[in-house]
Amino acid sequence: MAGGAALLLLLLLSLPAAEPPGAEDDRDSEEAAAEPRGGRALPGLNALESMELEFGVCTVTCGIGIREVLLTNGCPGSETKCIVGVEECHGPVDCGLGRPISENSESVMMTCIYIPPENRFKYVWKILTPNKTARILPNDSAVMEVRRDTRPITYQCETQGNESVIASVKYAVHATTELQTKQSERIDTGQSRKKRADAILVFCLVTGIIFTVGVIFAIIFIILHWAIVKAVLESKNGRDDMVEKLTIKSSQSNM
Repeated sequence: MAGGAALLLLLLLSLPAAEPPGAEDDRDSEEAAAEPRGGRALPGLNALESMELEFGVCTVTCGIGIREVLLTNGCPGSETKCIVGVEECHGPVDCGLGRPISENSESVMMTCIYIPPENRFKYVWKILTPNKTARILPNDSAVMEVRRDTRPITYQCETQGNESVIASVKYAVHATTELQTKQSERIDTGQSRKKRADAILVFCLVTGIIFTVGVIFAIIFIILHWAIVKAVLESKNGRDDMVEKLTIKSSQSNM
């Protein structure tokens, strides 16, 4: 009996102390609280609150674009500023009249204002008519191609995000007849400029020819009548010498 009691006592002493219920959960929650949110803290990085950030210039003057996020303190090496990321930036919603991607005499391709990825936003195309409600088109893509009509049409694309308009751009699509008229006017203007340039070129050419012919005739005259020219030059030089001698004599007599 005494030996059985001793064996039971030894078994009880060899067992580990039992933990109270929920102790393991409490320990896990304490470890989770000690570990920062988002994973273990990386050595050498400051908390976001202690970072000195600076924002670059937005890539657009209207609508939606992107800008750089710069770190001004804590950059590696001797750099004073370093890029730590990019973020969206917004300008005025109305971007006015835009320029189509491509156009020809029959069709025009237009695009909305957006930044990748394209499917982040909702696109609403409209036809604007003066003194009338805008007509919404079924096309909801960022790019739309339309054929020219017999009358000019103004299209508008609204880029929507978070149930609000963040960018808007308009396109004026000229009619086929208006485009032909502009092309003919452009051709007429080009032809008139070409005629004016040709007239100036002809005038300069004629003037140059006349001047060259005059110089040639003068040289020929001097060659053919060199004796006369020489005599005239010598008589002029002799007259100048005589005047100079008389001037000297008169000055000496006065002295």
